[in-house]
Amino acid sequence: MPFLDHLEELRWRILWCILSVMIGAVVGFGLVYYLDVLELLVDPVRKAYDNPNLKLIYLSPSDSFFVTLRLAIYAGLLMAFPFLAYHIWAFLSPALKPQERRVIIPPLYGGLVLFAAGVSLAYWIALPVTLDFFQRFQTESLQANLEINATLGFIVKMLMAFGFVFELPIVIMILSWMGIVTPDFLRKKRRHAIVLITVLASFITPGDVIVLTFMMMVPLIILYEVGIFLSVGIYRRKAQREQDFETDTTPPTGSVETQ
Repeated sequence: MPFLDHLEELRWRILWCILSVMIGAVVGFGLVYYLDVLELLVDPVRKAYDNPNLKLIYLSPSDSFFVTLRLAIYAGLLMAFPFLAYHIWAFLSPALKPQERRVIIPPLYGGLVLFAAGVSLAYWIALPVTLDFFQRFQTESLQANLEINATLGFIVKMLMAFGFVFELPIVIMILSWMGIVTPDFLRKKRRHAIVLITVLASFITPGDVIVLTFMMMVPLIILYEVGIFLSVGIYRRKAQREQDFETDTTPPTGSVETQ
């Protein structure tokens, strides 16, 4: 395909992606408004402050609308993800070899599952522990008036942080496929990786250093070992392909031997 045709295809796929996000945001706005999605995010705050009637405050007349709109965009991105993945894959796949396509497809689905697992861990375990830890300080002198934008931003950032960190095996898998890391390298650097995981968990999980950081460290260490296992499988497949290529002595079509 000529270069200008590539640009034309890219333009249309970008337009379709934007349109899918907009449609998802419209549908998400209805879901957020009528199904009280905000209640799911406020519920951990109520439990941490032991106040089932707690409501977040807002400082501007437009805050309630824009908070709903922001949640609708998040929901729209989630609902539009299959369409986004399809258009990205449809644009890039013609440039990939069949074996490269087989390597890339599993991480797309596995990454989504791992991201959901990280968000679930943050929502059900890490977030309640963190909120409970923070609300215990200076209770004699301070009274909590939780503002919606700051509180919602804190909650969403923690959920996203856990989700993205859980993509560690996918990152290792891609780096192994590119030849940047090897299973031996990952095994030798296991101690360094545990130290980095500990530091990362300490930054991502404010709160009880012993309990919350440990809850973050254990899954990451397990995911690191899973990444090593995936790296071994990738290098074995590479070695098998090279061996098959070296042992394949069939002359190409049209050569003197085939005539």
